[in-house]
Amino acid sequence: MKKLVVVDQSACVKCLGCELACANAFYKEPVSELACIRITEKEDGSPKTLVCVQCGKCAKVCEAGAITKNAKGVYMINKKLCVNCGKCVEACPFGVLVKSEDRDVPSKCIACGICVEACPQDVLAIKES
Repeated sequence: MKKLVVVDQSACVKCLGCELACANAFYKEPVSELACIRITEKEDGSPKTLVCVQCGKCAKVCEAGAITKNAKGVYMINKKLCVNCGKCVEACPFGVLVKSEDRDVPSKCIACGICVEACPQDVLAIKES
């Protein structure tokens, strides 16, 4: 299974490089709200990185069958099958499945590694098991 993992949360400096790189890759706009990764804060104010764990909850609620797991264990959205109902966005327990107002299809992490490359602190990694 291939997925994005947080390997060293304590190293995160909340620079948002990962968010901006992700949003730019999917939408050609470096806007944090469009990223499929989220940097939030813990109760003590320290950064908390939320990533897609490839749990499949989005696929379970997709009535159109547009979200399926590929051979590497990554859930992918088939743009041709998606009816843009938004149920997958609502089902995501981490809030990292994103729907842009000007797009017909939501976006989710595909474990591409762009955020990993953008992180100057080596907080993230792509894990294959």
